Order: sequence, then C-alpha cells, then structure tokens
Amino acid sequence: MAQLPLGGLAAPLAPSSAPSRRKARTREPARPAAEPAGDPEAAVRAKALLVHKRLCAEYHCPISYFHNLDPVSELVSSLLSHRTRNADSGAAFKRLRERFPTWEDVIEAPTAEVEEAIHGVRWPELKAPRIQEILAQVLARVGDLDLDFLAEMGVDRARAWLEELSGIGPKTSAAVLSFSRLRMPALPVDSHHHRVAQRLGLIGAKVAVGPSHTVLRAQLPGDWDAQTLYDNHEILMLHGQRVCHHRAPRCGACVVRDICPSADHVG
Repeated sequence: MAQLPLGGLAAPLAPSSAPSRRKARTREPARPAAEPAGDPEAAVRAKALLVHKRLCAEYHCPISYFHNLDPVSELVSSLLSHRTRNADSGAAFKRLRERFPTWEDVIEAPTAEVEEAIHGVRWPELKAPRIQEILAQVLARVGDLDLDFLAEMGVDRARAWLEELSGIGPKTSAAVLSFSRLRMPALPVDSHHHRVAQRLGLIGAKVAVGPSHTVLRAQLPGDWDAQTLYDNHEILMLHGQRVCHHRAPRCGACVVRDICPSADHVG
C-alpha cells in the first residue's frame, strides 16, 4: 500500500486529492517509451528523426531532384562525380555526351579520347578506362545498355546486382537507384553526409563511408519513400557543405548544435 503524507494520517484524504493521485498513476507507464535513452539503438533512431526534422525545416524539404537521367547515364554520372565538385563532374558528363552520342560509342572509343572528354574531373586517367569497363560489363550481362529493369527487383536486389560490377560500391549503387528516373528508396551517403553523421554521433568514429550506408538506413523508418530518403541525404549533405565544414565548422549557426556531441570541439 502506498504511504500517505504525514499530514494525511490524522484525517481522511480530501476528495480533491484523489484525481491527482489517479493522474500520476496513469502517467507512469508512458515514461519508459518517452525516454529511449535506456535503449541505445532506440535513442539513436529518435535522434536521427529529430535531426531529419530540424534539417528539413532548415533546408526546405521536399528538395527537388537535380536531374532525371536514365540509370545507365546516372551510373556514369556517379562515377565521374567521385571526389569531384558537382559543377566539374556535370560539365565533364555534358562533354562526354556531346562527343559520344551513345554509350556504345564510349565503349568502342580510344580510352585517350574518353579521358580528354572528361578532363576537369579528378583522376580522369583512371575514370576513363573504368567507365568503359563498367559499360562493357553491363552490355555483356544485359545484352544492351538499359538498366530500367532494376525497378522490378526491389532496392536490395538491385543494389546487389549493381555492386557485382567492377568497382561499384554502396554509394554508387544507391545513387543510381535514388537519383535516376527510377526514383527508388535507396539512401546514398557521400563524404559530407558521412561527416555530419559522425559528428552527431549517429555513427561511430571508425565507421567508414561504405559500411555507414547500412547503419544510417537502419536508423530511418523502413516505409520511407524515395523522396523522403532523398531529402535525408540531401539535407545532411547540404549541412556538411554549408555549416558543418571539414575544417572550422560553423557551430554557432548549426540548428542541431544542442544535440551534437562534437559542437565547438572540432578545429
């Protein structure tokens, strides 16, 4: 039996005190669900959703897709963009398409000509033969250069198919499915996205970009559609580009500063 306050021993409780005792009892069971800190994984999921909500408000979700390429073109675009500014990789992609009307032409072209067309990206001497090799692998496996069939496979199977191509990892496979006209619910993670997630404590300091794809996707609701997952990638990327810089991050302008364990501790 619950103990009464000392003042209540000499006299029965006043009727007005009963409702307050009943209200206290009805609130008790809700406490554990409202405090996910007791479950580390639930706490991280709750934090990921809070980060998404705040950054979406900051960067105005939903965010428009930046292009609408077919998946083969998106594959090439993603390969060009590795460690390269978007403006430079976009210009290189445009020159490549102007010089070679079809992707079959790229496969058959002298590698030096492909390299010349994509100048301006980082490591064109490596990317040119790699693009040719990957396009040739697609042609050999499919019989043509059309990857629209990936939409029928589901995200996990489609990503696995793409990652069987030489040198294709989680970032590129997710980008092809998410950014192309397929608009599939995959979550790409680039270096900016990865840095912000690490500083916020969503992933550990030793989790590399590749493995982070699985960890960060698991923190978000499984039923999120392609647009919402695209927004999540874009807002963390934009935050890394505009506020959470690699060096000298602008913590004073950060809308998630109060939940960031790295705030004001990064040089």
